[in-house]
Amino acid sequence: MLVERRKTKKIRVGNIYIGGGAPIIVQSMASLSPVYIEEVYKEIRELEEVGCELIRVAVPDKESAEALGELKGKINIPLVADIHFDYRLAILAIEQGVDKIRINPGNIKDKNHLLQIIKRAKERDIAIRIGINSGSMPLDIVDKHGGVTPEAMVDAALRYIDFFEANDFGNLIISIKASDVITTVKANRLLSDSTHYPLHLGITEAGPYVEGSIKSAIGIGILLAEGIGDTIRVSLTASPTKEVEVAYNILKFLDIRRRGPEIISCPTCGRKEVDVENLVARVWNKVKHIDLPIKIAIMGCPVNGPGEAKDADIGVAGTRDGYAIIFRRGKILKRVKSEEVEGEILHLIEGIE
Repeated sequence: MLVERRKTKKIRVGNIYIGGGAPIIVQSMASLSPVYIEEVYKEIRELEEVGCELIRVAVPDKESAEALGELKGKINIPLVADIHFDYRLAILAIEQGVDKIRINPGNIKDKNHLLQIIKRAKERDIAIRIGINSGSMPLDIVDKHGGVTPEAMVDAALRYIDFFEANDFGNLIISIKASDVITTVKANRLLSDSTHYPLHLGITEAGPYVEGSIKSAIGIGILLAEGIGDTIRVSLTASPTKEVEVAYNILKFLDIRRRGPEIISCPTCGRKEVDVENLVARVWNKVKHIDLPIKIAIMGCPVNGPGEAKDADIGVAGTRDGYAIIFRRGKILKRVKSEEVEGEILHLIEGIE
């Protein structure tokens, strides 16, 4: 890991831990209401297969809350109920055995209702995530700061932290998000200096796949590179499996957690001796499912490989006359015909597995 993570409290959520030096947890959110038990279960199983370690589901009504117990019994990863407005749904979700509740206290105005949630969470010994979003801030705090500023968001988070602590509840995880990258980064920096609770990172409502991935990689990546953050979700208008894949790529390229292959490939230019673009696509399609943290280099000419890719576990570089060289960690292994390259790479990967 490139940087030392900031120390936070260790919080148990089901069979995992968040904060306190535990690995940064990758999470996502189901795209359907839990009333669709079989469909949601299938989706969560697919998420588990790509590495999702915690799943959140929306609980908009009583029927959704009542379905949580059955869903919980089917899945292997911790289940989080996402609650807004109605405190009774939070209580019902807790009674159904969820592992964590996510609430935005700004949407539950009555403090007595919050106290009832706290009481039930304490009885079941489950965590609560306080989620502060820029779109649902307390109006008095917004007025105080002259808008939804990073300082205002942190002020709101600390207000609710103080309330929970005053009522003897410290089993907390905190998130503070905006759809604006810079606002989110500044707010989390301030919050990290102000609390010892683990932080959940994300850019809320980040948008469609490409744009949302870029926004999330910038915002989450900046904070992780500074040692801030204990769990992440990439919020995309796309399949939840895409969220998990992008999250692991963020962790991978910051050298925080490595899962699955990484392909290093050169941009195309007039020196290329192999069809780099198509070769990369074919190899990636064959290896993307494996968990092995292997680095594969695909280079169009000897200029970029093996020299610039000498740390790759397996590599190929095109040469003249329809041939290519195969190398491992900078050492040339053999020279093969271009049409044999794909098979040679896959054969070497099988040997590593």
